[in-house]
Amino acid sequence: MSLPLDILMIAALIVCILLGFPVSFTIAGVAIVFGFIGALTGAMDLSLFGALGQRIFGVLTNDVLIAIPLFVLMGVVLEKSRIAEELLETMGRLFGNLRGGLGVSVVLVGALLAASTGIVGATVIAMGMIALPTMLRNGYNPKLASGIVCTAGTLGQIIPPSTLLIILSDVMSNAYQQAQYEQGKFTVETISVGQVFAAALMPGLLLVAIYIVYLLARAWLFADDAPAARALEEKPSGWVIAGAIFPPVFLIIAVLGAILGGIATPTEAASVGAAGAFLMAGYRQGVSQRLVVVGLVALFAVIIAAGIIPVRLQRSDTLMTDWLRGGVYAVLAVVGFAAVCMCVRNAYKHGLLLPALTSTMSVTAMIFTTILTASIFSLVFVGLGGEDRVEHVITAMPGGPTGALIFCMLLIFVLGFFLDFVEISVIVLPLVTPLLILMGHDPIWLSVLIAINLQTSFLTPPFGFSLFYLRSVAPPDVTTGAIYLGVAPFILLQIVGVALIWLAPKITTFLPALVY
Repeated sequence: MSLPLDILMIAALIVCILLGFPVSFTIAGVAIVFGFIGALTGAMDLSLFGALGQRIFGVLTNDVLIAIPLFVLMGVVLEKSRIAEELLETMGRLFGNLRGGLGVSVVLVGALLAASTGIVGATVIAMGMIALPTMLRNGYNPKLASGIVCTAGTLGQIIPPSTLLIILSDVMSNAYQQAQYEQGKFTVETISVGQVFAAALMPGLLLVAIYIVYLLARAWLFADDAPAARALEEKPSGWVIAGAIFPPVFLIIAVLGAILGGIATPTEAASVGAAGAFLMAGYRQGVSQRLVVVGLVALFAVIIAAGIIPVRLQRSDTLMTDWLRGGVYAVLAVVGFAAVCMCVRNAYKHGLLLPALTSTMSVTAMIFTTILTASIFSLVFVGLGGEDRVEHVITAMPGGPTGALIFCMLLIFVLGFFLDFVEISVIVLPLVTPLLILMGHDPIWLSVLIAINLQTSFLTPPFGFSLFYLRSVAPPDVTTGAIYLGVAPFILLQIVGVALIWLAPKITTFLPALVY
């Protein structure tokens, strides 16, 4: 008995990726080949390809996805301006004298960088070049040190803002609307990026706490695995600590506060984050510190004031006070814009701007190419009857809604060994999440469970991206096998995190309910 084409299509995709073909071209190529095979065998109507243009247009005009390149630019500028490096060095000196303290500092820095950059590759590489040699010099177990760096770097995918959460919020919003249509509700509600950001914040901090407890417990039980630092510089002063921590924390408050407070949309907040990153880089690289501070204050003031007391000068009933207020807002915006322009010019002079833009374009092109080609794949998969097969498999799972969710989580976890989080998000999730929502699972809670699961895919061999990033900068004496073994306990900790959120959904739903 021959296998159905939809199953063969999934198998062909995984095989081609394992053979090393470029992912985006593989997704589109496999889809087109199976589309024509389906047309020749009568399993698919070739006219379905007529909907492809509409799907691509929908992706390119999606306002939510515009935030991705802006958040990427923010993270790249912070990484290339050495702000992340300074933060690592300061935190390492602060906690180094504690047994397991260097590992704790790496986790805390990973959390701060996650909330201010959201880029896994940049974080893992930066910590692999700075923190990993420091831990090894101070006698850390190479496996433990590798696992700490890889895992702390992945926090950028669960602590907002992150590209994963933006993509996931768009997928879950469409799934939630589809589920409501299936229930006959035509005045549908939706899920915003802000809700997903709010839902992921506490679980992200929970994971940080789990990592730290594990490190301190392991250092206490096995002192040789994570000893206190030897010959470490004296502890930094309060001013040094504040100078390293305050800039990224200020940026986090500006970006997340604007989103969660309803002052700005995620795209607007991302643009604020990118501008703030350039101002911070300029402050560090020689632009007048007074100009940078004035620019930051001006931008912060206009964002808060315009959000609380908006001005609409096009209205016929505009008063003189509205014009005066609008003039003040305009002056503040011009001052902030001038400061940003000076910092961008300074970044160009120091050779930071072009590499930052190049990296941003590369990452953005990778993400959007995958999303676009996944649209072709999902179109053909649905045309071959794959959607009906997925629905039949999920609804036939023993255990009802709980059994179906366990099956889907295991499926996503296994696929994470072979596929990137973007591919899983835009190919697999649109097929399974509407069914899970129809079964009664809360979409916000479900989003966070899936996000942690997808975060784990960065750690699972053979294609865990964090493993590749660390391998590229790790010393030769840290073997690939040591890196793989080092992340194994942290994969188990990820599962513990999922279990805690599963058993206590309030961890996820409390903040969105409070804010929204």
